[in-house]
Amino acid sequence: MERKLRMGMVGGGIGSFIGPVHRIAASIDNKIELVSGAFSSSKEKSFLSGKNLYLNPDRIYSDYIEMFSKEQHIHSDNRIDFVSIVTPNNSHYEIIMKALDSGFHVVCDKPMTFNSQQAIEVEKKVNETKKLFCLTHNYTGYPMVKEAKDIIAKNQLGNIRKIVVEYPQGWLATKVENNAPVWRTNPKIAGISSCIGDIGTHCENLVEYITGLQIVELCADLSSFVEDRELDDDGSVLLRFNNGAKGILWASQIAVGQENGLNIRIFGEFASIAWRQENPNYLQIDYLDKPREIRTAASSFVGEISMNSTRIPAGHPEGFLEAFANVYKNFANELSDLISGEKLPVHKEYDYPKVQDGVRGMKFLEAVVKSSDNRNQWVKIS
Repeated sequence: MERKLRMGMVGGGIGSFIGPVHRIAASIDNKIELVSGAFSSSKEKSFLSGKNLYLNPDRIYSDYIEMFSKEQHIHSDNRIDFVSIVTPNNSHYEIIMKALDSGFHVVCDKPMTFNSQQAIEVEKKVNETKKLFCLTHNYTGYPMVKEAKDIIAKNQLGNIRKIVVEYPQGWLATKVENNAPVWRTNPKIAGISSCIGDIGTHCENLVEYITGLQIVELCADLSSFVEDRELDDDGSVLLRFNNGAKGILWASQIAVGQENGLNIRIFGEFASIAWRQENPNYLQIDYLDKPREIRTAASSFVGEISMNSTRIPAGHPEGFLEAFANVYKNFANELSDLISGEKLPVHKEYDYPKVQDGVRGMKFLEAVVKSSDNRNQWVKIS
């Protein structure tokens, strides 16, 4: 396709953390340009945000309903190709459904919806409209995460036996809600969970992405350690997988001293791998019968899937934004091919999280809460 894809954004205005991350990630590979947006529930804030982004004032909207309605009537040579949704959890469903009904492809921040029933309805709508849907589980974009996935797909660990994944943070170790509103701990906005909903779902998605396995049953224990906090700030989950493997998932927002310590260890019959998000360019591999191996992003030793996810030579650090950009790049590749009538060869795939991953995440989250509420009973994921 001989042009950039045109993106509209809902949310992500002045004061947002994740909005600028999406905009930077979308722009890194020069495949996407932001042309319109409804950036806030406040009309004034939305217009000021759009002005600060140097958008055409006619393409800055007071809300997403106005945005989709007016964009539909712009000529196809200029209207948006897709919308990026970066609002709090409780608004995702309505915006997604309206965008799909209006004829736009969708990128949405996670979690996909407020509950699993909404997620199932979104999946049905995506299938019905035949629009592309991307869920930004951005940690799947790291080159060495993709290398780990490739190693397991080639059966280089043997049968997977044990998986340990954790995501500790410490930013909610005190009552930060006393200083400013925190929507992630507000059940009316965040949903049924804070910690597991916000970061535990990243663990679930990362495990299933890398291993190709599915969690079929779990036993969970959620806690809210900070007084008067309505939602969980710590959670421990035992996992059972569809190949018989067992796992442990720990996510915490009260782990003092921790920042974004997402890490995963996967143990097979004759080898294991380990990866840490805070040192993401390295993948550790341990064997039964030979020395430890450290693979480096962009080195001559990594596979094609990993190499295609790097932009600069080995030894030059890439990180969070570049991984996020890989999600956008792969989505953009499919959308560009769809618009131009092309498709990848059947033996390849467009590698980004899709609507099915969103449904899995919501079913996992509800099973965790159900297990914890029922005195840590084992719960199956349907």
